[in-house]
Amino acid sequence: MQLDADTSSVSRTTWLDPSAWDILILSTVIKVLLFPAYRSTDFEVHRNWLAITHSLPISQWYYDTTSEWTLDYPPFFAYFESILSIPASFVDPKIVDLNNLNYDSWSVILYQRTTVIVTELVLGAVLLKFIRGAVDPPTQRIISASLFLHPGFLIIDHIHFQYNGFMFGILLWSILMARNGSKLASGILFAVLLNFKHIYMYLAPAYFVYLLRSFCLSPSGRIEIKNFLALANAVIAVFIASLAPFALMGQIQQLLSRLFPFTRGLNHAYWAPNAWALVTAVDRVLLKYAKSTGTDFHINLAGVASTSRGLVGDTVFAVLPNVKPLHTFTITLALQSIILIKLWFHPTYKSFLTALTLCGYSSYLFGWHVHEKAVLLILIPLSLLAAERHAYFRTFVIATVAGIFSLFPLLFTPAESNIGVLYSILWFALLYLPLSKRVYEFPKSLSYVILDVLEKTYLGGFVFLQIFVAAFPVVASWNSRRDESHNSENSMEFLPLMVTSVYCAVGMVWGFMRLIFIYLHEDTTYQGQLSTIQ
Repeated sequence: MQLDADTSSVSRTTWLDPSAWDILILSTVIKVLLFPAYRSTDFEVHRNWLAITHSLPISQWYYDTTSEWTLDYPPFFAYFESILSIPASFVDPKIVDLNNLNYDSWSVILYQRTTVIVTELVLGAVLLKFIRGAVDPPTQRIISASLFLHPGFLIIDHIHFQYNGFMFGILLWSILMARNGSKLASGILFAVLLNFKHIYMYLAPAYFVYLLRSFCLSPSGRIEIKNFLALANAVIAVFIASLAPFALMGQIQQLLSRLFPFTRGLNHAYWAPNAWALVTAVDRVLLKYAKSTGTDFHINLAGVASTSRGLVGDTVFAVLPNVKPLHTFTITLALQSIILIKLWFHPTYKSFLTALTLCGYSSYLFGWHVHEKAVLLILIPLSLLAAERHAYFRTFVIATVAGIFSLFPLLFTPAESNIGVLYSILWFALLYLPLSKRVYEFPKSLSYVILDVLEKTYLGGFVFLQIFVAAFPVVASWNSRRDESHNSENSMEFLPLMVTSVYCAVGMVWGFMRLIFIYLHEDTTYQGQLSTIQ
């Protein structure tokens, strides 16, 4: 009864908590100060989408090619852009001028940057809600604050430019509904999210198994017809609302061709730090070894230049066998099947949250043409597990450090790079210190001590990696002035990116191995701070 009273008190006061206002004001000030910061091509992508959805009838949205940045998100995001285009047309009509390409006046900068901050309140609201019902509200408050201030959102949304905070807000609302036992609402919100951005399909297998087993079937395995029909009809209704206009116009095939451009290669221009980055690096090393020693390897000449120029295109290996989409799909499906079998037999909230994270993780590590920004699919749900116990916390630390560092190459200019690094260090320190005290466990054996030392050594290596990345251009520029041929600089131009990707990939792969081992070898009932509801 006392716990209920305390929880009720938290519920009544959370929204008025002065610390929440302090965090909101502080984060808003930081984001506003970043308005003049570097903007990626994604800024023009979204401006063009404002113009497309405002200037053209819906029948032309997925056909327009006025700009190279064609509309390639699902319909709900197109509707979202259409809504945002209405006030944009009053702020500055040139923003929604379809032929006004690469428009970068202060009016469009202020407007688009502001929309990211405002829509991110969806994330802030759900993070406050997560504190309600938590067994340990102070710890959950730390986690919620860390998510709202996450460096990934700062780098990708408020410098690089996207709307991830808004969409991850929807994802967390769906997860919160699952935690609170509102599984129908959880499924509906995830269906809505899929129609905003289809990358969340990586998480769909966990949702499918969890909702089917825990909502549509009884504990004995008997189908719950009412629940099954309610969920099926609700999800179908969401997809009808999204796709019906395009189905009626016979444009589904065109829409799908925009959403799934399978002509892209295995790796993105900057290798996302996943398993394929390691394989690609091994292929580069073997090629270098073959050239320097004359070893009789069968070398694919098409692979000599591939993956070494930082270009988007098909990835061809020089020494190792080439990887095809079917290979990546098979490996990902096999790993997810292991995870989902555990979820099927243990459909608790904890099992669902861990399986959800692992589904995103396996897709990130072994998927086809994975973008580095997709690392948020791992880091955000993993944050909710961070304070469960020490094993989760260490996994969270390794994956978070490697994942956030892997985003630094998105910041091309020195000012933004320094801001991103310093902000991330401060954020990590403020998060690590209080959480590590809450979950610390004394090493149980010598093997634990050795593992602890190895992991800390790896994490310490990021200091030297940052020094190398910062110093390399200076040293390369100095050497180029001494070498009139410039061959040395050109041949090593992408070395910092490759080293960053490979080093971060080691941590991401190890984090996955850690998490899947934990998941498969422990009870799935929460003993920690996330919720009183199992």
